[in-house]
Amino acid sequence: MMWQDLVFMVGSGLSIVFLAPTLRDASARVPLGTSLPSMGIGIVYAATFFTLGMTFSAAGSFAAGTMWALIALIRSPATPTVIRNTDLSLVARDARVWFSRLGSSEVPTEQYVVDGSRR
Repeated sequence: MMWQDLVFMVGSGLSIVFLAPTLRDASARVPLGTSLPSMGIGIVYAATFFTLGMTFSAAGSFAAGTMWALIALIRSPATPTVIRNTDLSLVARDARVWFSRLGSSEVPTEQYVVDGSRR
């Protein structure tokens, strides 16, 4: 491994650490004009590093690009409020429930009951 590969990997890892609070903060709003170009740069850097044989740098850049993609998906002002204002674990749980009900003809009514009243 080249020392440059390690340096780029550590830099990408630090960017992931610094981006994590943005992804966890339900009130954060990151414009798509920021997150989408950053995501693209991360993916292009990953491909470039991979073609240079710098696999650790490629993995780090790909992870950083993925983090920006998640920020674009969940923390954009264009994202529906139901996704933006929830904890990521709740979004994952809801996705599992939705996917489990895909082939079912059952109509879920209990999810609309809040404090004993329907909305």
